[in-house]
Amino acid sequence: MRLAVFGGTFDPLHVGHMIHAQRASETFDCPVLFVPAADPPHKQGATRASAEDRVAMVEAAIADNDRFQLSRVDLDRPGPHYSVDMLKILHEQYPDSEWIFLLGADSLRDLPRWHQPLELMHLARLGVFARPDVTIEMTDLEASLPGLTAAATWIDSPLIDLSSSVIVDGIMKGFSPRYLVPDAAMAVLQQRKLYGYEQTI
Repeated sequence: MRLAVFGGTFDPLHVGHMIHAQRASETFDCPVLFVPAADPPHKQGATRASAEDRVAMVEAAIADNDRFQLSRVDLDRPGPHYSVDMLKILHEQYPDSEWIFLLGADSLRDLPRWHQPLELMHLARLGVFARPDVTIEMTDLEASLPGLTAAATWIDSPLIDLSSSVIVDGIMKGFSPRYLVPDAAMAVLQQRKLYGYEQTI
C-alpha cells in the first residue's frame, strides 16, 4: 500500500493545504495522511492554537474525503519532533506501506540542513509542491544529497501564495478568514474563537 504523509502545524489548516493534498492523492494514486506537528524544531513556540484545536480543524475539514486520514503520530510522541523519526514510527505502524513525504519547494531547498536528510530519503520518496518565488537548483542540492533528483517527484499543483500566518495576521487586523479556511474547519475556528476570531459573518 502506498501512503503520502502531509505534515504541518495546520495553524490553521487552509484551502491551500487541501488543494495540495488532493493533487498529491491524485498524482500518486494513494491516500494522504495529515500529520499535525507537535512543535517542529524549526518552529518551536510558534504554534498559536492548541494541538487539540488544530486536530479538530483537520478532522472536520477532511471528514468528507475518504482518501484523507488523520494521524497523531507526531503529537503522541516525545520530542524533539524530527520528520525522520516520525517516518520511522510510521514504517513500524504500517510495515507494508510505501511512503511519499510531501513538502514544499522551500523545504526541499533547506533539506540538506534537516536532521538526517539522507535517512529521510531512504524512508520515503519525496512529493514536492512548487512555491511562489522559490527557485530550486537541483544540481546544487544533488551535490549535497546524492540521489535527491531521482527521489523527488514534482506535483502538478497550483502555485498558492497563502500561509497560515497570513490568515492569523488578517484575523488580528479584523478580517474574516472565510474562504481561506475550509468551511468545516472554519466552523471549528469560529466556535472555539481561535486566534481571537469572534465574527459571525
